[in-house]
Amino acid sequence: MISPVALRDIPKTNIFRKGDVFVLFGELFGRGYANGLVNDAKKAGMTIIGITVGRRDENNSLRKLTDEELAAAEANLGGRIINVPLMAGFDLDAPEGTPTPTDMLADMTLKSWQEDRLDWAHIERCREAGVRRFADSVAEVMEKLDGMIPDDSNVFFAHTMAGGIPKVKVFLAIANRIYKGRGERFMSSRALLDSDLGKLILMNFDEVTANTFQHLIDGSAAIRSRIEKAGCQVRYSAYGYHGTEILIDGAYQWQTYTNYTQGYAKMRLEDIARSAWEKGVKATVYNCPEIRTNSSDIFVGVELSLFPLLKALQKEGDGVWANEQWKACQALLQEGVSLVSLLKKIEDYNVSDVMKKFRDFAAWPMDNSAELADVMIGTSEEITHMHVNRNELVAGHLSSLVLDGTGPLMFHESSNPSGPVLWLNHDIIAKQLNLMHSS
Repeated sequence: MISPVALRDIPKTNIFRKGDVFVLFGELFGRGYANGLVNDAKKAGMTIIGITVGRRDENNSLRKLTDEELAAAEANLGGRIINVPLMAGFDLDAPEGTPTPTDMLADMTLKSWQEDRLDWAHIERCREAGVRRFADSVAEVMEKLDGMIPDDSNVFFAHTMAGGIPKVKVFLAIANRIYKGRGERFMSSRALLDSDLGKLILMNFDEVTANTFQHLIDGSAAIRSRIEKAGCQVRYSAYGYHGTEILIDGAYQWQTYTNYTQGYAKMRLEDIARSAWEKGVKATVYNCPEIRTNSSDIFVGVELSLFPLLKALQKEGDGVWANEQWKACQALLQEGVSLVSLLKKIEDYNVSDVMKKFRDFAAWPMDNSAELADVMIGTSEEITHMHVNRNELVAGHLSSLVLDGTGPLMFHESSNPSGPVLWLNHDIIAKQLNLMHSS
């Protein structure tokens, strides 16, 4: 792919109605991108069905939700949940009586991890065990789901699975240096990717973030066939990230957060959608903007791309509601600090020679650098200090707006999708938000 394929016009088609079925392929935790899509499915009157990733017991064995946990999860989702554990990844899987990949990482230290080597033949056996477990669970889920979907229903499958970092202490220390460190504490992301630890993480990212989408598409083939034979339609969506166009120097330009280690898995996710599309399956990966979430907070600086959304809101409508967002954001800043000065700092950051080097779409995802860390992490810290409260940030407010805007865009575009991979940039997000609040 030479350049991003952006959604430029607000989609207006909607094939989904009361009685149709929305399936969330991934558990709903906290507030994230999936919430917006679920909300639009509810507005359409669709029946909401979810799954669970299950829970780990004291021995790290995967189990179903208890009755109490299931009730809480269904209340959070606003629908029924199929209580079959669909935990993706293989970091805690292994043939009976042998160590898991997480066990194999336990002795790694901050001093030794770059030289420590893994038994790749055993890692592969663990991966096979994890994939087999997941595939078997998908088959069980689909068998139950088949009986929950009437013939005369359109079906929307929304894939939300992502992640795959093994829970080992050494990685937390490494991550703090790669994603938060500068100066003497800086560490190259390439050092991680070239290590056995990094290679294992990339493999697990593939299984969690990307290959689960293939499992979903393949596992639901019988349901899809039945529904389509009855004259109804089936759609698939997934959440991607591959940089975002934001306003830089008065024009929308593609930029990205560096280093986004999951980028390789996100590109694999895109390839799965393209392959499905070629076979007549309407599967679309929506590459969404950077936002602040519990999982993204480790990536210091990822939130810097959010701030130009304020300018996009003015450019794509400039109404009363857009001005209210400016005022709401200004209220979060310290006395004497203007939102205009904050945005000027962001503009200077984006047009800097350092950041220009990383706006290379063909080279994505690029490795980080000490120079990048100094500028990005430094700017992030400066802007955080401009706020009254570190827990109430402009980036948090703008993140909630992005979530609100992407839901209807994905929901309606999926009715008649224009391609297998689409970018939702700041222009279309701003147009959607202004439209939603125009009355």
